[in-house]
Amino acid sequence: MAKLKIYFGGPAERAPLCSSDKAPEKWGVYPQPRVFLCGDTGVSVEFGDEIDPEINRLVRRLYKRLSTGAFSGIIDMGPAYCSLFIRYDPGVCSLERLLCIIEENLETAGGAGEGFERIVEVPVCYGGEFGPDIGEVANFHGIDEGEVAAFHAAPLYQVYMIGFILGFPYLGGLDSRLYTPRKKEPGNAPAGSIGIADRQSGIYPVASPAGWWIVGMTPLKVFDLLREKPFLFEAGDTVRFRQITREEFESYKNH
Repeated sequence: MAKLKIYFGGPAERAPLCSSDKAPEKWGVYPQPRVFLCGDTGVSVEFGDEIDPEINRLVRRLYKRLSTGAFSGIIDMGPAYCSLFIRYDPGVCSLERLLCIIEENLETAGGAGEGFERIVEVPVCYGGEFGPDIGEVANFHGIDEGEVAAFHAAPLYQVYMIGFILGFPYLGGLDSRLYTPRKKEPGNAPAGSIGIADRQSGIYPVASPAGWWIVGMTPLKVFDLLREKPFLFEAGDTVRFRQITREEFESYKNH
């Protein structure tokens, strides 16, 4: 029988158990993953309550272990910042059996999910028509546009999750000198736009309304139905941005 505790309800149930009457605002990594029921065909396995590389690593590890195809009844999964959603067929795999599978793969040392993660290099042309908001970001931080581009391109980013539109990668690792509140009024972002908001960066795979500040654009197709794998990124990838000129951008687009 599975030992994992099932939680019900909303945010109150998610509050960490402690001896004091008032729970801490943030718990970080939970001592034990928590399982929340999502209707009668889904569960969410939560590892913590904040955006953190270690918490996300635990999410991706379980996701990869369950993605081997060895577990009948699991229909689909969706890794997020702190949790893994699992949709299953209760006619093939009971809830109790699913909980046992989850527990066994949480306890397994090594194995699937411990290997090398991809590094994806993304060329970016910053500023001008490709990054119409770069000036406002620069003014907000009291720096120049060149520094915004340099600070943005310098770090290695981790893809925490994919959403909210087809193939949009949420990237952690933004230089703290570029932490910028979201726009009060959303604008529009063409496909390939590079945005920043709060502590994150992201890449718009298709044209979309955008509440993020657009600082550049990549000529790469982030979403392409003609590819065997339509999404360019997946959770766990490492992204390295590389500054390019307008001429290089046009050269990419013409090939």
